[in-house]
Order: sequence, then C-alpha cells, then structure tokens
Amino acid sequence: MANFVAPASGGLRTALTELGVGYLAAGHDPVLVVPGPGTSDVRTPAGRVITLPGPRIPGTGGYRALLDRPRLTALLDRLAPDRLEVSDRTTLRWTGEWARRRRVRAIMVSHESVDGVLAARGIPLPVARAAADRLNRPTSRAYSRVVCTTRWAQEEFLRIGARNVVLAPLGVDLRRRRPDLRDPGLRRRLAGPDEVVLLLCSRLSPEKHPGLALDALAHLRSLGVRARLVVAGDGPLRGRMVERVRSDRLPVVFTGHIAEADRLAILQASADLVLAPGPAETFGLAAMEALACGTPVVAHAHSAVPSLMGDAGVAAAGTGRAFAEGVLTLLGRPEPIRRDRARRRAERYPREAAVRAFLTAHEAAVESPVPPAPARPSTRRHPGLPTAPMPVPGLAGAADRAGEGSR
Repeated sequence: MANFVAPASGGLRTALTELGVGYLAAGHDPVLVVPGPGTSDVRTPAGRVITLPGPRIPGTGGYRALLDRPRLTALLDRLAPDRLEVSDRTTLRWTGEWARRRRVRAIMVSHESVDGVLAARGIPLPVARAAADRLNRPTSRAYSRVVCTTRWAQEEFLRIGARNVVLAPLGVDLRRRRPDLRDPGLRRRLAGPDEVVLLLCSRLSPEKHPGLALDALAHLRSLGVRARLVVAGDGPLRGRMVERVRSDRLPVVFTGHIAEADRLAILQASADLVLAPGPAETFGLAAMEALACGTPVVAHAHSAVPSLMGDAGVAAAGTGRAFAEGVLTLLGRPEPIRRDRARRRAERYPREAAVRAFLTAHEAAVESPVPPAPARPSTRRHPGLPTAPMPVPGLAGAADRAGEGSR
C-alpha cells in the first residue's frame, strides 16, 4: 500500500513497479493499492494494481492519499495478504495494527527522511527532528520491521533507539538503463557540439529544490560556459520556473513528465551531466538511473546520493554556485573516464539485489531465481528499445524554450 503516487510521480512509482516485477519473478503474487481519482483493478507486468478514490493533497501538485479507513479495512480483509508492505507512515500507519491483530507480518518502508523533508521546506532542523521523532516512535512500534533504503534514511530511526530497522537499498534495472542508449541525434537537437547538456529529472516541488538547477545554469552562463538545461518532470513549481527562464533568457527545455522508462533512459544517457538538487533524497533513484546510463551526477551534499555515487559524481552545497563548480569539476575529467565510473558505480545497485533484500525483510522465500543483470552493458541496441530519434516534448515549442538569443 502506498500514498503519494501520482501519474506524473517518479521515484516512488518506479520503485514500487520494479519491486512488483521482482516479486512476480520470485514466484509471489504482489498486489499494490494506491490512491487515485476513481476505482480500478488491473493486472500489470508488476502485478495487480488496485486504485481506490483518494482526495488530492493541497500544494503537492496532484498527490493523493488513501483516507477511507473502513473501505481499506474491507479490502485488506478480502485480500487476506500473507505479508503487508506499506510506503507511508502517516495516514496508513494504522495498517500495522490491522496486521498485528491478524498475525500478518508487516513492514513499513521509509522512502523519505521526515526531518530531511521538513528541513527542505524551511522548518528549522531542531523542530524538524522533534517532529520526525514524534512520528517515527509509533511507526517503529506498529510494524514488524522498518525498511530503510540508505543509512542516511536509517539515522532518524536509530536516533530514537528503534531496534527493528533493516537496510535494503533500492536498485536499478541495468538492462533498461545503459550507456549505449546515448543518442547522438538527440544530443545534436538539444545543443550544439560545443555546448554542455545538463539534465534535471525531478518532480518540480519545493522539497526537491529544482530552482537550484536554474541557479547553477545561470552561474555557468555568467562564467562563459555554454550550457543548456533539460528539465524532465512536472509539479507545482513549473510555472514559476518557466517565468524565470523567460525573464532571465536561460536556455532551458521543459519536457514535462516522461512516463515511458525507455524514452527517459535515452535522455539520461544523452545528457552530459545530471543535476540532483533535492536535499532530502533518501536514495535518489533518478540519479542512480542516470549513473547506470553512464551520466555522472552533481548532487546535494545533504542528501543520501553522494554516499551512494562515490567518485562517480560530485557533492555540492545547496547553492547555484556550488552546483556550477561541481559541474566544472566533472567536466574537467575525460568523458570516457567519467562515464565509465558512473556505470560501474550503478552496477553495485542492481534491481535483483533490491528485490532479494526486500524479500528477506519480509521473510518471504525466493521461489524461483531472479535473473541476474549483465556485468557490463552491450554495445548494441537492445532489440526491444526504440532506435528512431526520440522527440523531446517542448523542444521546438516557443512556450517551453527560452534563451535563443543567448547562444
């Protein structure tokens, strides 16, 4: 069960899908319950997905929450699951008690750091930590285990003395994210041969700090660096960002949300660098996907991403200047070396390892082997992926592009 999943959401939806695919491959029968505008029940490659009506959460750009407890209780009673996995510690925390009464093993997955999210929204850190502790104490008591995807996310539970916390890093599908997806034709359409293509793959919401990418671009341009930015994502801050791009004549393309994983992978592989400005990222799945595509990352120093990417990227303080300096540091490395480092780092986090870690947390058997990822990417295109040049929404549209006079 998960809240905060929307059609245009990124990391959480991707993680739930990848885990569902892995659970199926391991011989289990996953059922995902999420909120939406209506009711649906469909079979997908990631298992059965049940959508129940949930109200929009104001100020989040479309996120919804499951609030109808009687309806959810009836659904759980009808499904009679052997295991329960919950990806929200607020409105769904009561499900831990439901599981205890029915002797169902239940885990809570911490996909975010509460104090990190609150601090990213401007709440003073002592206040944010106090609020996180008040929320996390009953959460840790309500579930058999709390699963954290990084040690960074684990810290707020260890701080309160929780003893049922386990570490299970997420993973990347290394077959669908590969360096050989780099598309020279797309690269030429995005920028000239002497220009740098920066990519932001993020939900455009306050806690993600997407404006830092514009700050970094502006600083690079002031230094004479011919850089362009592609923004792949959507959210409540898009309008404000578009206005700034127009007023400052910054060379930026807004693609909107790219739902097709293969299309996004081509874009990630075709960029020179990826910016990950979110200070509260507990794993940073989009950043890890970029690394798998051979594209290095400049990430916020306060997030968990720097500890995961190692020397495949650069950690930067939360200023545009610091991010610009990180870009220059990476550009100072020979391209083959920086791209190879990125791929090698991502290979430490295959999807198959994540699935096994989560099944271990569930104490659920791996009934059939999960196919291993290839050690190194092929130099040929995968037969199932598009080979035609990928159109980028907004690339030719005046409404979504600015800064032509500043080339």
